[in-house]
Amino acid sequence: MISYDNAIDELKIASTRGSKLGLERMKLLMKLLGNPQDKLKVIHVAGTNGKGSFCAMLGSVMACAGYKVGVFSSPYMLSPDDSYKINGVVVSKEQFAKTFDEIVAVSEKMDDKPTEFEMLAAASYLMFYNAGCDYAIIECGMGGDGDATNVVDKPLLSVITNVAFDHCAFLGSTITEIATHKAGVIKKDCPVLFGGDDKQAEQIVKTVALENNAQLYYPETNEITVKKSGLNGSVVSYKELDDLSISLSGVYQIKNLGNLLKAVEILRDNGVKIGNTALRKGLADCRWIGRFEVLNDSPVIVFDGAHNEDGMKDACESIKRYFPNQKVALLIGTLADKNYKSYVKMLAGLISGVFTVSPANHRALDSKTLAECFEVAGVSAKPYDSVDDGFNAAYSYAKENDMPLLVLGSLYMYKDILNAVDRIKQDKNA
Repeated sequence: MISYDNAIDELKIASTRGSKLGLERMKLLMKLLGNPQDKLKVIHVAGTNGKGSFCAMLGSVMACAGYKVGVFSSPYMLSPDDSYKINGVVVSKEQFAKTFDEIVAVSEKMDDKPTEFEMLAAASYLMFYNAGCDYAIIECGMGGDGDATNVVDKPLLSVITNVAFDHCAFLGSTITEIATHKAGVIKKDCPVLFGGDDKQAEQIVKTVALENNAQLYYPETNEITVKKSGLNGSVVSYKELDDLSISLSGVYQIKNLGNLLKAVEILRDNGVKIGNTALRKGLADCRWIGRFEVLNDSPVIVFDGAHNEDGMKDACESIKRYFPNQKVALLIGTLADKNYKSYVKMLAGLISGVFTVSPANHRALDSKTLAECFEVAGVSAKPYDSVDDGFNAAYSYAKENDMPLLVLGSLYMYKDILNAVDRIKQDKNA
């Protein structure tokens, strides 16, 4: 059997094959693996934003209901194995290596070798099947119809959290085009939940659902009353349920909660036993990194992977809510294929002190180019060659000026930022 390190090396080789939409290779790969996806009860989740938080909440709730639940999310934050959690716990390196041992072996039989994400997606189905999971919650990587996860013919539930602009080079430059791709997760006679608020996208989803005789549901977010909201989460009421505590911060989590609560109702109607006690405990216990996550208390350091326009808009709303009448220091890095100029306009009135960096990704935007965008808008910004240098400068500025530090942009910065915060904590305790 290959080792964990060997498995990582194989993924690095696969990453050189780039990103390819289309399911031909993936279907062959799954066939060679015995089609484990057909032997699982799958909740398949697409959408522009909110997928990861939704999957984390649903996984936590279902685990608290007594089920063994596998959750696949992407991109991974620290290492490839953290994309796979069973009942909230990252799978073991041994389990990861064993799964990829099978995948590498069958991949060698393929003339057209699978991409990195195709291998990662295949591993989710194979790993959760081999682990005996009762349910698998699978997050799309990009789009829906051509996404490597889209090899399930009969999902228990398909979810489209929302539709907004992102990955335009692959999915199209209009909401209609993007929605059409995401609607590809809708399957014949299988229920679908749509949580978006764009009317064009809704019409596309409605049409595809009708064509597939798929019952279409919407969240009832208007039934949610927020009683308390802060950096430690929120307390809400929903219909007959009072004082539901959710641990995730960020004002946008209320939208994700609306999707979650409706999904639970749909699953209950389809025979999945989830009691209110499990619902309460699952929401209170849920943990999800990288989304308005508080990494430090003094000064407050928050990381939010707001990596597209819709996500940045939500991040700005959260800043206004949690830090009213107060400017925040900003450390930001993004990818070059994002509409980063729009970020500047949204953030300009909320920030004091901007520090730009380049995430550790070949698609990263140069930190100097990003800094220039802020300067053109009349906001002073300093570029840094490394994430560490940028963080150290931003942290010092926030501390000296007694203000929060917001780290926004690409999720590919998360590991470097987490390591930098850990060093600060170690220095304090030294």
